Amino acid sequence: MRTVTGPDHTIDLNESIQCYEICANDFAYNLVAVALEKRICLLVVGLPEENGEFLWHHLQDLELGESDSRCVNAIAFSPDTSLNSTPNNVTFCAALGTDLMIFRTDVNQYNTVDTLRGHTDYVNDISWVCEGEFLASVSDDFTCRFWSTAAVSENVITFCLSSAGVSIKSHPDDNEKVLVAEKRGIIHLYNVRQKKTVLSVESPKFPLMSADWAQSNRLFVSALAGGDVITWDLNRPFVPADVKQIHEDGGRVVRFAPGSSDMVMASIGRPGLTLKVFSAKSAVLLFETGLKTYAGLAWHQRLPYISAASDRKLLFWKVQMK
Repeated sequence: MRTVTGPDHTIDLNESIQCYEICANDFAYNLVAVALEKRICLLVVGLPEENGEFLWHHLQDLELGESDSRCVNAIAFSPDTSLNSTPNNVTFCAALGTDLMIFRTDVNQYNTVDTLRGHTDYVNDISWVCEGEFLASVSDDFTCRFWSTAAVSENVITFCLSSAGVSIKSHPDDNEKVLVAEKRGIIHLYNVRQKKTVLSVESPKFPLMSADWAQSNRLFVSALAGGDVITWDLNRPFVPADVKQIHEDGGRVVRFAPGSSDMVMASIGRPGLTLKVFSAKSAVLLFETGLKTYAGLAWHQRLPYISAASDRKLLFWKVQMK
């Protein structure tokens, strides 16, 4: 394991970051949305493997409006987001308190925002499903909701949960299903079209704070509960395939690296605020480093970089992995 003191690359935005997301789409994989107090900044980031040096530039600011004391908890890009089209097409959702705000922009003169209301408590996570036909959200109000985003945006399906919903994930190879994780430790696999639960697994620990679905293998799901990262093989869902204690005093978030054959993951937890990167197949950490504050965690879609938001900075580390 290597202990890292500083990131390989840094973006300083001079304002506290609430939340951010890196686009996973092929035609906008360097696009980043960063939520600040009163606006969302769209940035384009170029890494040395592409440009010979680390570069970034600001594309656009989108105002959040009068958001009182609410913070942006999650951001998700629509699958049709592209910076290679004419005009550009950037669509994303930001969860602001109980509301869902859908921004559409050409990163030039045209931009619109629609607000979806229906949740009665904070929205914790969002995801576009069924190739962008629906927006899905989970909340502290014990519901998972699906929203049509066509001509009329409306709540079309609601699943009741037994506790707060903390994570919702779609999968590029199985676009009609979503993974929904509850705080009490239950993870469901829902078929959106059939409106039913396909499979459920239960964590041996709770509260469950975060869950993710491996893009490189749709049969693997991981959750962070207590300080443990728990991984299931959905071919054998009744018993976890692996349980690792990663954070002694509890964790905040876990994310699979896209395209990693070794099932590499990153997580942030306590004591302090520590970012750790490790493989599901090994007990040895790839690296760890401390953070000042927590405002998100995301992998780059194409290159082996993990990023985290801490205070006013967006930080990037290169990870040696297969």
